[in-house]
Amino acid sequence: MKVITICILVFAVIGLNSCVGVSADISIRADGSGRIALEYRLSRVLESTGRLDGNERWPIIPVGRADFERGLARIPDLRLRSFSSKEVRGVNGGTDLVVRAVLEFKSTAALLAFLDITGGHASLSRDNGKNLLRLTLLDPSPYAGNDADLISLLREISAGYDIRVNVTAPANATLAVFPPSVQEARLVSRGRTVSFAIGTGELLSLREGLALEIAW
Repeated sequence: MKVITICILVFAVIGLNSCVGVSADISIRADGSGRIALEYRLSRVLESTGRLDGNERWPIIPVGRADFERGLARIPDLRLRSFSSKEVRGVNGGTDLVVRAVLEFKSTAALLAFLDITGGHASLSRDNGKNLLRLTLLDPSPYAGNDADLISLLREISAGYDIRVNVTAPANATLAVFPPSVQEARLVSRGRTVSFAIGTGELLSLREGLALEIAW
């Protein structure tokens, strides 16, 4: 019974999070400053879960300008330049909320602090004379990828929702995906702007997790 309960909880969390699409365009200048154009689309069903148990003031995902400003206040050298949100027809019916925000950072430390809220998911280092930005999009999971029916359902629920990351570097860059065996991704691996995109359901079904390394 304990195993069944755990599986149900994991399924509920993954299924709920599959109703989210995120796009992040990151531009980094030679001095370490830059901007982030962030857009995410989420089902109103997911957004409303943050309003359960008397938590109306603290939604599960920031959907208002005040939510962003409260989160950014803890990060020096980072400011919100613009913000907008609107409701649109949902990808799979119903209603989706589309949130757009543009942020400016004065240093790569501020960029990493924004990308790595929980720690261990974003880092910047020097390797063989190049800058190496590593972003972990999904941690390895013993549950993902084990059940063909679950994977099929995830992909059905999340159809139309994507995770996209574009990085414009101050010099020609390369992008590598780990593990390299990921087949579902669409990417541009060389140039001033490199990009990665994958369906939300495909991402969540990767048992080994997924990380990106951008070098310039």
